[in-house]
Amino acid sequence: MILFSVFAQPVQAQENNPVLKKADSLFREHQYSQSFALYKKILEKEEKYSPQMLLKMAYAQEAQQNYTATIYYLHLYYDKRPSRAVLKKMEDLAQRQQYLGYEYSDLEFLQTQMQKYYYPILQGMLMLAVVILTIMFFIYRQKKILPGRTEQVLFLGYLLFIGFYINFFSFGRKGIIRQNDVAIMAAPAAGARWLATATQGHRINLKGERDIWYETEWNGQRAFIRKKNVLELP
Repeated sequence: MILFSVFAQPVQAQENNPVLKKADSLFREHQYSQSFALYKKILEKEEKYSPQMLLKMAYAQEAQQNYTATIYYLHLYYDKRPSRAVLKKMEDLAQRQQYLGYEYSDLEFLQTQMQKYYYPILQGMLMLAVVILTIMFFIYRQKKILPGRTEQVLFLGYLLFIGFYINFFSFGRKGIIRQNDVAIMAAPAAGARWLATATQGHRINLKGERDIWYETEWNGQRAFIRKKNVLELP
């Protein structure tokens, strides 16, 4: 089970919410089904909540042996508070349930750590590139002098670094198969060739979408799965 020591992390300030107070009270009384229903209501309405609420939702689902939902809510928490402890918890759960797609590398952990800073850093680098380019343009316009070879090489290197940053820290979309007996098809059509029947819990890469279908990969083959059968991860 998820350790209650994890709940001891600092809680974000939140408004007085009678529904949340009721849910917390039910959770303390081990009424996990009822507390989860209220937590889910808060989450779906996008009301204020702390990341610890997501841990409680995961705990409640694990208590009811709903491991797919457990991993999903742990993922939501991990998106807000990247932690190796939570990562290991998801890996252990997936391994015990024989779910595929949960082999987390050090690179993926680094990428998730950088995720919350990704766009501010990228925006800053792009703005700096625009400023440098603008300065170079005005210098050329006023003095008819092109930047020296060293300056050109440095600026080109900076642009290449931005390109590397974008590609290295690109966060591919992923999802969890949410139920059993899900058809994996070779094309985005009900009459397409059947590839496999998947069970719930497996984590898959979402490479694109076609109407009601996600494009993914299954056993090394291009495959498609209906969107309604997938919990998309943040």
